[in-house]
Amino acid sequence: MGKDVIIACDFSSAEAVYNFLDKFEGKKPFVKIGMELFYAAGPEIVREIKKRGHKIFLDLKLHDIPNTVKKAMSVLSSLDVDITNLHAAGTVKMMQAAIEGLTRPDGSRPLLIAVTQLTSTDQESMENDLLINKPIDEVVMHYAQNAKKAGLDGVVCSPLEAGKVHDTCGKEFLTITPGVRFADGDVGDQKRVMTPEQAKIIGSDYIVVGRPITAADDPVAAYERCVKEFVD
Repeated sequence: MGKDVIIACDFSSAEAVYNFLDKFEGKKPFVKIGMELFYAAGPEIVREIKKRGHKIFLDLKLHDIPNTVKKAMSVLSSLDVDITNLHAAGTVKMMQAAIEGLTRPDGSRPLLIAVTQLTSTDQESMENDLLINKPIDEVVMHYAQNAKKAGLDGVVCSPLEAGKVHDTCGKEFLTITPGVRFADGDVGDQKRVMTPEQAKIIGSDYIVVGRPITAADDPVAAYERCVKEFVD
């Protein structure tokens, strides 16, 4: 898969997401299904959106003991999503167990990526809340290296860190970057942000864009602007 814009469909019901996707006549944007929508509508929402022809990033950020994550990933592998994820903080052993669970009998599996540090986390909150005193970019790179060691395909990281992740883990190691906002937009609760054009220049493979598209007066136009700035 090449560079792409993934729309974060952070809606609270199946009806809301269907109404949103119906606006994209003839287009099938890559979508992210996160906790809010998955917990509200269940696995059936994944099956239906897949049936409509969309690629799906299932963003549930698993983080538990290795055996539990392995079993959960085994269940998720049957949903035919394109990307799913977990927290790198769960350790290399947990990530390796996740790969085992996600891999189907025929050897195929969705791409599996790890969350390094959330884009709402900055140095101050990492030190005060998590008692991690290393520089945040050093922590992110260490988590990324652990994910690669475990056999994962890439990481979720801030666009500010995408270039360094590629330098550290190789160009083929994917960077999926939320925290993307238009230059004239509101950053909301994100601390580490970048525009689509900047994310392209720095080397992000995928950008995840939510409110700048979903809350726009014209979501289709906002999506097309993202694609133009990031992909074209």
